[in-house]
Amino acid sequence: MNSSSLITLTLIFIALSAIHVIYYVLSQIQPSKDYTTIGTKIKTWWGMFAIFSLATLFNPVVSLLSLMVLTFFALKEYFSMIRSRKADRRLYLWAYLSIPVQFYWIYIEWYGMFIIFIPIYVFLFLPLPRLINKGTVGFLRSVSSTQWGLMLMVFGLSHLAYFQFATPEYGAGLVLFLVVLTQLNDVAHHLASIYFGKRKVVPTANPHLTWEGFAFAFLITTGTAYLIHPYLTPLDSMFGVFSGMLISLSGFFGSLTVSVLKRDLLIGDDNKHDALKESYLSRVDSLAYTSPVIFHMIRYFFDFM
Repeated sequence: MNSSSLITLTLIFIALSAIHVIYYVLSQIQPSKDYTTIGTKIKTWWGMFAIFSLATLFNPVVSLLSLMVLTFFALKEYFSMIRSRKADRRLYLWAYLSIPVQFYWIYIEWYGMFIIFIPIYVFLFLPLPRLINKGTVGFLRSVSSTQWGLMLMVFGLSHLAYFQFATPEYGAGLVLFLVVLTQLNDVAHHLASIYFGKRKVVPTANPHLTWEGFAFAFLITTGTAYLIHPYLTPLDSMFGVFSGMLISLSGFFGSLTVSVLKRDLLIGDDNKHDALKESYLSRVDSLAYTSPVIFHMIRYFFDFM
């Protein structure tokens, strides 16, 4: 590992430590405020930092395997929210088996198959185990909800692992850039909604999503992208700012979509809804959107991907 990577990791470690201390102090001083979401996001930061520190120190395969495990648990929690039938078990098994296959395409750097495997081949052949001798009752709901989970939790998140294989020189920095800004956007949105948010976006699904929070997070994320992009990415200033804007917008849509999705699946099951507040699914909802958006933006405009 070169000295610049070590300096970058050290600075990120110091920043995360400071943020964690501030979070702890605020949660003690203001116990009436709900900082649960922020604590969850900070844990995600530490987890991602650990994954990509190991990848930088040792080998990108470490991050590949770690992210594969992360997608498995995220998909597992997604399936736990669905009211499934016995006939759906084989369908879920096929869905789980698609995870190592999707990450194998990343490992061998077969981009063509990586990009079409889940959206096309899994989409076409996933219904087979549900069709054969399982009847037609609940067919559309079980197959479509499974494909939704694969697109969000596997296809979307797998883009995080592809960065380091698509561009070994810049991959780790780009992923840290993406993760830090995505989580910062979520935290800034949540804090702004707590202190001065009034107009809720979807009050029935997530009371922490407000238009004031969105505007504040958009400005903070874009400004931070401008400040840190020279240290973590090879992007110029224009694309540094543009990527910050894209991360804020796509992260907002990711949180919004997953919040509504969870509320729809868990109507009448408040105990399970509360238990999932600190789940893997809650930690990666924004990343499922920001990862593919930024990956394809960089791949389209730059030759190093």
